[in-house]
Amino acid sequence: MNAERPAKPLHAEQRAFPLVDGMLQVGGMALTRLADRVGSTPFYAYDRALLSARVAHLRAALPPEIGLHYSIKANPMPALVQWMAQLVDGFDVASGGELSIALDTPMAVGHISFAGPGKSQAELRRALAAGVMLHIESEREAATVLTLAAELGVQAVVSVRINPPFELKSSGMRMGGGAKPFGVDAERAVALMRHLAAQGADVRGLQIFCGSQSLDAQAIMQAQASSFELAIALAQQSGIDLRILNIGGAFGIAYFPGDRPLDIAPIGAHLAQWLPRLKAALPSVQVVMEMGRYLVGEAGIYVTRVVDRKVSRGQVFLVVDGGLHHHLAASGNFGQVIRKNYPVTVVPRQAPAAGASVPREVVSVVGPLCTPLDILAAQMELPQADVGDLVVVFQSGAYGLSASPTAFLGHPAAAEVLV
Repeated sequence: MNAERPAKPLHAEQRAFPLVDGMLQVGGMALTRLADRVGSTPFYAYDRALLSARVAHLRAALPPEIGLHYSIKANPMPALVQWMAQLVDGFDVASGGELSIALDTPMAVGHISFAGPGKSQAELRRALAAGVMLHIESEREAATVLTLAAELGVQAVVSVRINPPFELKSSGMRMGGGAKPFGVDAERAVALMRHLAAQGADVRGLQIFCGSQSLDAQAIMQAQASSFELAIALAQQSGIDLRILNIGGAFGIAYFPGDRPLDIAPIGAHLAQWLPRLKAALPSVQVVMEMGRYLVGEAGIYVTRVVDRKVSRGQVFLVVDGGLHHHLAASGNFGQVIRKNYPVTVVPRQAPAAGASVPREVVSVVGPLCTPLDILAAQMELPQADVGDLVVVFQSGAYGLSASPTAFLGHPAAAEVLV
C-alpha cells in the first residue's frame, strides 16, 4: 500500500475495493499480483476485511439481542465459512454437503440449523445424529424425523418453518404468501407444533422466511411486524414456549445502475421498538436474523482474462476465459427477467502512469462458451482493454460459483481464494 497516495473507490457503483496508484486492491494486494499468486484465471476472490466490516456494520445497526446467522447457501466456500464462524452466532444449511462444511467449523452444533424442502432420509439422519436443529417443512417430514429420532435413540430438535399468509413486497425473490413449496401453511402449523411436542420432539421455535434481496426498508419492516404478530399468535394457540424465532433477513445489495443501497438504520430502530412487546408475549424467545447475500455478496469479485478482442459490424467484443459456467448470475440467467449488467471494470496488466487518462469504449464482454447466453457485460462503457488484461465482475461474493453450471461444455473450474 502506498501511504502517499490514499486509496480511492473505483467508481460510483463499487466502493468496496479501492485503487492504489491506479491498481485495484483486494485484501491489501494488487489484483495483478493476486492473479499471479492464484496462478490462473478465472477465479473468485473474497476479502476477509470486507466480510468482517459488513458483520460489524450490521451489528452496529441491529439491537444486540438479535442473533445473526449466516446462510451458507449464499457462499459455501469452506475457507470463507470458517472465517464467518468467528463473526456470526450461527449457521443455516440447506443440504448434506453444507452440513458437512458447517460441522467442520468451530461453530457450536446447537447453533446450526437445517432448512429446505425435500431433505433426504440420509440427511435427516445425519442432522439428528449431530444434534442440529431441523426446520420442519411438512407433516410428512415431521413424521420421518420422529421415526428416525426413535431409531437413533435421540430427541429431535426442531423448529417449524411457516409459509405465512403474507409476502415480502418489493423483493427479488418471494418465499412466502400463497401456495409455496416451502414450509407449512400457517393455518396448519399449530396442529403440527402440538403433534411434534406430544411425540417428544424438542420444539424450539419457528422460522418465518417470506422473501429475499429487498432494497426497500419499509417493506422489510412491514414483513417483520407481520412475522412477529404471526409468531405470537401461533405460540399462544399451540401453548409452546418458543425459544427461537428465525425471521430470515431479506436484506438486499445493490447490483445495477439505479439501485440504492439498503438503509438498515430504520430497520434496526424498528426491531428495537418491537422487541419489548415480543418479549412480553414470548419471554423465552430470541429473534434470529438469517443472512446470506447481504453478508458476503459485496466482499467478492470474479476475475477473468481477455483472450481475444474482435470487432463485428462495428461492435467490440472482449472474449474472456470465464463466463456463465462460473458466474451464471452475472450472465443474467439466474433470476433476471430483463438482463442488466453487474458492475464490471477492466484492470490492465500494467497500472497506468500517474495522471494518465485511460481511453474508454463501449464493448460487450463474452465468455468462451458456444452459446449467445454467455455474456458478462453487454454494450457497456469500460476502460479500453486488450488481450491479457483482466476483467473484474463486482458484487460476486454470493450465488456465484456454486450457483453456476460448472460442468457445462467441460471447461476448467474457477479457483476460489480468501484474502
